[in-house]
Amino acid sequence: MTIPAQFDAKSVEQKWYGYWMENNYFHSQPDHRTPYTITIPPPNVTGVLHMGHMLNNTIQDVLIRRARLKGFNACWVPGTDHASIATEAKVVAKLKSEGINKNDLSREEFLEHAWDWTHKYGGVILDQLKKLGASCDWERTKFTMDPDMSASVIKSFVDLYNKGMIYRGYRMVNWDPEAKTTLSDEEVIFEERQGKLYFLKYQIEGSADFLTVATTRPETIFGDTAICINPNDERFSHLKGKRAIVPIAGRIIPIIEDEYVDVEFGTGCLKVTPAHDMNDKTLGDKHNLEVIDIFNEDATLNSFGLHYAGKDRFVVREEIAKELEENGSLAKTETHLNKVGTSERTKAVIEPRLSDQWFLKMEELVKPAIKAVLETEEIKLYPKRFDNTYRHWLENIRDWNISRQLWWGHRIPAFFYGDGKEDFVVAETIEDAIVLAQKATGKTELKAEDLRQDVDALDTWFSAWLWPMAVFGGIIEPENKDFKYYYPTNDLVTGPDILFFWVARMIIAGYEYTGEKPFSNVYLTGLVRDKQRRKMSKSLGNSPDPLDLIDKFSADGVRVGLLLSASAGNDIMFDEELCSQGKAFTNKIWNAFRLIKGWEVSDTIPQPESSKVAIEWFEAKLQQTLAEIEDHFEKYRISDALMAIYKLVWDDFCSWFLEMIKPTYQAPIDKKTFDKAIEMLESNLKLLHPFMPFLTEEIWQHIAERTPEQALIISTWPELKSFDAKLIADFDFAAEVISGIRTIRKEKNIPFKDAIELKAINNDNTSAYFDAVITKLGNISSLEYVSEAVNGALTFRAKSNEYFVPISGAINVEEEIAKLSEELKYNQGFLKSVQAKLSNEKFVNNAPEKVLEIERKKEADALSKIATIEQSLASLK
Repeated sequence: MTIPAQFDAKSVEQKWYGYWMENNYFHSQPDHRTPYTITIPPPNVTGVLHMGHMLNNTIQDVLIRRARLKGFNACWVPGTDHASIATEAKVVAKLKSEGINKNDLSREEFLEHAWDWTHKYGGVILDQLKKLGASCDWERTKFTMDPDMSASVIKSFVDLYNKGMIYRGYRMVNWDPEAKTTLSDEEVIFEERQGKLYFLKYQIEGSADFLTVATTRPETIFGDTAICINPNDERFSHLKGKRAIVPIAGRIIPIIEDEYVDVEFGTGCLKVTPAHDMNDKTLGDKHNLEVIDIFNEDATLNSFGLHYAGKDRFVVREEIAKELEENGSLAKTETHLNKVGTSERTKAVIEPRLSDQWFLKMEELVKPAIKAVLETEEIKLYPKRFDNTYRHWLENIRDWNISRQLWWGHRIPAFFYGDGKEDFVVAETIEDAIVLAQKATGKTELKAEDLRQDVDALDTWFSAWLWPMAVFGGIIEPENKDFKYYYPTNDLVTGPDILFFWVARMIIAGYEYTGEKPFSNVYLTGLVRDKQRRKMSKSLGNSPDPLDLIDKFSADGVRVGLLLSASAGNDIMFDEELCSQGKAFTNKIWNAFRLIKGWEVSDTIPQPESSKVAIEWFEAKLQQTLAEIEDHFEKYRISDALMAIYKLVWDDFCSWFLEMIKPTYQAPIDKKTFDKAIEMLESNLKLLHPFMPFLTEEIWQHIAERTPEQALIISTWPELKSFDAKLIADFDFAAEVISGIRTIRKEKNIPFKDAIELKAINNDNTSAYFDAVITKLGNISSLEYVSEAVNGALTFRAKSNEYFVPISGAINVEEEIAKLSEELKYNQGFLKSVQAKLSNEKFVNNAPEKVLEIERKKEADALSKIATIEQSLASLK
């Protein structure tokens, strides 16, 4: 098979991915082997690949390919998430561009458009992952709206409801006015924003007096139903039992007393708007206040807003401030730094809103999840510092608002049979619901058309939290063969930003439904940022297209570039130079392979001593590196594992081993050495394969004709054996000697083709085992151990050993003496100036300690250089 001069990544990637798919290497079925299972964090169905996906899925592919090589039955389940809010927003925007209003459609008509959108764009991101080399079991691909997945979600809801853990309540919720749905607390991101504090004057009923209230939201005065003062605040004791008039609205509201009011904040008076603030709602319930909702679902004001009805809340804020100022009701404004809740999805400012919603009780559910991570460590987070974040969230958890005012998603299986809020039943099917409704009402004549299913959908995360179980049918058929074999899964790779949304909830669900952990280890990747430390985003224009990077640097090059700097939990400062480094590594390996395959092999010539020693050393070095790699993988230091392999291949194999065994120009290599070189190359390829699958399979298949059963992807990970650490240490010393020889050759302009003598005083009693290697790589005509210094020789040291290169015929002695004499003169002058400073008492007494340290180091360095030069001159004379 002809070996191309250049590695053609594009054709190689297409060829081998097709070959792997054709031979079904990615697919897994239960068998006698130990399973190793990963479930992909499902990306949004309508999403496209970004740098975070690239990092996350590269790490998963490394883990799954290594497990496959180690003999596990590796199963990586891919899939996508229906992403209720994001997908519905995209479909609504598409319809709007076509002149269609969602509100003019029936639910069924809208869902047809949503499914069309999903079928059109749903597979894009998974196809892109194939370009990266992701070896997922594509036959097991799941979508959270697949019939069996939906059945799992509905069954879970009904089960939890029947256990008394799901309830329906009229509560203050986080309302996203852009998506027009409620959000859970975890989906609200608080941002510090510069705003204003408005000081509003409320007239006291039947008096010309006013009280002043400070608020950041003057538009909410239309929902005011009381003014609250602290009963212990003597400043307002005269207001007890009185009433105030709301500016503009003219409504008369009571002045109530409660110690909740902070006498230090603002004016010490609090306007109470129960419909639009969580704390105000609590006060309102306590004091039986009226609740007035002033907003429409898109956060425009409704009819309670009088002449501002139909206008956006932020527009009203500006306009009402002017009106209040004009009618004398605005005392003053101040700048105010405020924490504002925003939607994690749409970035819209959240509006607190009272609404009927479905909630899941969390207090008891979280207890096994706390124990598993923080007490028994049955589940481990990497890095461990995320334990504290995990603890804080679970120990302060509130009930989960699981309903969403959306059509795209899993519809809540609650069926209403009457007009009352409690006139409903919960069931998996309409048939079950009819039976339950007949029983609840005593009306046996009730039919399907008499029931109305709840219009809301479930939070997307309510399906995602079942993911590791549901993908194997573990919710609807817990005794099935796949679930019993693959669950619990092994590793989860995801970002720390969804530690609450998804990871913790999967742990909670796992223990609730199976009594077991859903996975053993959670590897939390960092965020991919640009080199200015900014988070990558389309709006900033700093996020490269991953497919463009693959096209430019190859899939292997991009994988290496990402992983070299991707330590667990730490953000990556991404630079395309990293991918360029990965591509250079690809070329280095390819050229090393071409070098080996380019050698003529002889069956008759004996193996040189230098080659025998080189092989023994590299086998030991390979085992030492393998031990490091195994340790790194055990601790989920994937970047460190790659760096260890990188150094082994680039430095030890390419830069040292191949040089040690390389035959002289146009001479053949002995077969024994050649075969071992191929064996060592194959071991390197096995270690590299999880990181660089395409390049390694290409070289593997070029080395020899292989059957599909002999492909690299399903070969065997190198076996960890004991190794001779002293052999490695002895070579490190030999490498230092070789480096000394090369430095002398470079400095003295002695060509490598000119053999030189080397004499040594072995003060360290160093092993002579690598002398053959030193002789070959230094082009030494003779290596002799002596007991005294050699006159007329160039010298260098390696540890305590002294080495001498006789100069006769190698260099021009007179020129060398002149050059060294000039260097000596310069260094003596430099030393004199430094010592003059250090002998100056005024300088020494006044200079900072750090400056004195620098000067003392200069003195020491100069003394050392002078001693070396004088020694060299002495040897030349």
